[in-house]
Amino acid sequence: MSLKEKFFIIHRDLNEEVFVDDFGVSLIRNSIHYSMHFLVPGIIAYFFYKPKWRKVWLIFICTMLVDLDHLLSTPIFDPDRLSIGHHLLHSYPAIGIYIIFLYFNKVRVISIGLLFHMFTDLIDYSWMYFLK
Repeated sequence: MSLKEKFFIIHRDLNEEVFVDDFGVSLIRNSIHYSMHFLVPGIIAYFFYKPKWRKVWLIFICTMLVDLDHLLSTPIFDPDRLSIGHHLLHSYPAIGIYIIFLYFNKVRVISIGLLFHMFTDLIDYSWMYFLK
């Protein structure tokens, strides 16, 4: 497998014919996905943690490190793959641990960031079915 194939997989339908996504749909999908990863956590932090919203937003952004588990997959990036259930830190047991962390004050903000990250990945994956 070439380096290019390892980092990006071409979309294929069941007949193995290559097709190209509509550029506009891909642009909207990616814009919403990355806004949910970076901007929406800032809005959540601002409204729910007003006195220390910048610190909470930074913690939310740091929970993006959960995506390092993508480096263990081949290909590393597949836009048509649901991360939840496929990657180690996106697994159902890991999500269960993130839910348990909600009950502990010291890690609650981290837990909220991780769970919102999982929700964002789920929303992104659902685009494939609603927009095709």
